[in-house]
Amino acid sequence: MENIELTDIKLDYVGIEDARKMSGLRLILGAYAVPGPWRESCKALFYVKGLDYTPAHTANLGRDDFEFGMDQSASILEQWTAQPSAPVAVWNDERPRSSWIDQLYLAERLNPEPSLIPEDLANRATMMGMIHLICGEEGLGWHGRHCIVKNALAALTPDDPWYVRLTLIGEKYRYTPAAGDAAPQRVAAILNVLNAQLESQQKAGKQFFIGARLSALDTYWACFAGVLNPLPPDLCPMATSYRPSYTNTDPTIAAALSQRLLDHRKFIYENYLELPVVF
Repeated sequence: MENIELTDIKLDYVGIEDARKMSGLRLILGAYAVPGPWRESCKALFYVKGLDYTPAHTANLGRDDFEFGMDQSASILEQWTAQPSAPVAVWNDERPRSSWIDQLYLAERLNPEPSLIPEDLANRATMMGMIHLICGEEGLGWHGRHCIVKNALAALTPDDPWYVRLTLIGEKYRYTPAAGDAAPQRVAAILNVLNAQLESQQKAGKQFFIGARLSALDTYWACFAGVLNPLPPDLCPMATSYRPSYTNTDPTIAAALSQRLLDHRKFIYENYLELPVVF
């Protein structure tokens, strides 16, 4: 795999140590030209809310060998946030928010409108459960990572440097060969649940996953759909070497990834999220 060009990175990042000294809203993001679904979902929350933030990276962008994942190992991130992964949202001197639900409630508090959390408690419970199916442990993103790791390892030899890196990524998601084999069915099952929810809504004359307005579930689906079917290069100018691994080729997943779901992703991006995707 080729390294990602530093010129592909468009956001005006500050270093994590500088970000730690700042006030206001900071988002610690992986500084690489790949639409990581957790990263893009976090950005989307604050974009919809119209909230400005300072993007921070943990990689040393002065290096010539900037590669995927090096920011994840930076000890300063663990020292500040007590965990090793981006994205993390930080508001003033409050505790860092590294989980999707904490990031959602922070965005909601900083700007209550437009609300991304339904008032109706039944709708709220449905939304939270479905978001967890997308981005929580054992969710769509989790099993999508299993698919990526399985396919990539099968194409590499153990002495390839990327074999080691992908093995480490797999460990983060408790990857095993058995988990890789089961992943397509699990991704498909989640897609079927999402498709049924959206189909029910559309039959009732509603454009969104929950209720009659945009919710966080719409934004999370739009961002996570990119691990199966990336937006075209003009809308998502991701590093070309990563596009194949973000493009599903499994027939089980393809059968469940309905045109309805893809059309909804398109509708949400065109009407509510930032295009083109900015890295």
